[in-house]
Amino acid sequence: MKSVFASLFAGLVAVSLSGAASAQTVKWDMPTPYPDGNFHTANNRQFVDEVGKATGGRLAITVHSNASLLKLPEIKRGVQTGTVQIGELLVSTLGNEDAIFAFDSIPGLATSYAQAKKLYAIAKPALSARLEKQGMILLYSVAWPPQGVYAKKDMAALADLKGLKFRSYNPATARFAQLLGASPVTVQQAELPQAFRAGLAEAMISSGATGVDTQAWDYLSNYYDTQAFLPQNIVFANKAAFDALSEADRKAVLAAAAAAEARGWAESEKLNEGFKKTMAEKGMKVGAPTATMAAELTKIGETMAAEWADKAGPDGKAIIEAFKK
Repeated sequence: MKSVFASLFAGLVAVSLSGAASAQTVKWDMPTPYPDGNFHTANNRQFVDEVGKATGGRLAITVHSNASLLKLPEIKRGVQTGTVQIGELLVSTLGNEDAIFAFDSIPGLATSYAQAKKLYAIAKPALSARLEKQGMILLYSVAWPPQGVYAKKDMAALADLKGLKFRSYNPATARFAQLLGASPVTVQQAELPQAFRAGLAEAMISSGATGVDTQAWDYLSNYYDTQAFLPQNIVFANKAAFDALSEADRKAVLAAAAAAEARGWAESEKLNEGFKKTMAEKGMKVGAPTATMAAELTKIGETMAAEWADKAGPDGKAIIEAFKK
């Protein structure tokens, strides 16, 4: 009988300890709009793994990829309200809410990885302040490869896009389309193949990563490597949820975030040429823009830079001035 009671007691203790350990595990959900094959998603999954290890399993984050939990336009609201605790989105999609969020989407301003990093470093304090004011904390940012123009035909000038349905993914690309004389249509990345095949979109500006992710060679024929700008994704958390973590776990999250930012930028730059090579191997015409295109892009960029600085106010003007020094 003593043996039986001892066994029962040991079992109860094990269950109790198991329950206590489970109770100590904080669970976060992390929606992202991009598929598992995307380098941003792979970077996020590594971030999540590192957080889990560094916190000894006390913080478990589940990544919900390809807009499976929340679509891109819903993610910020989800994090802000605490419906989810952490999320990723293209920061420039918030440009209508506050122009500061579109710091990275001015054609011709920052056209290389080095320039984009410099611009981000200058804009980061204002960006972080905007998010914290709304109850969120910026964890890290990673740039997409430089943006190029996709079309269904050979073009001599950007003016050839006039009158076409031009896919936009943020307010800046919608404005870009307007200045081209094209008609902007909002299409999320996951819906691109269907939109182009249905004739809802006829051209777009995006990175080589998007072209490979969505197999653009199935619905488009040309890619002009304009290197217009490098838009960025941010990963951010609900500040109340973050502050509720222990000091050690907060430090672990921030350390993993810093590593993810450095790793993500390096991976983006490393993969850039490979994306263009893959599209060419699949039959797309991949090449540099014509001199006319480059001149048109410069003119449009000057207009958009002036408009953005006005909308962004003193912070915007300070960012532009600091970047150009």
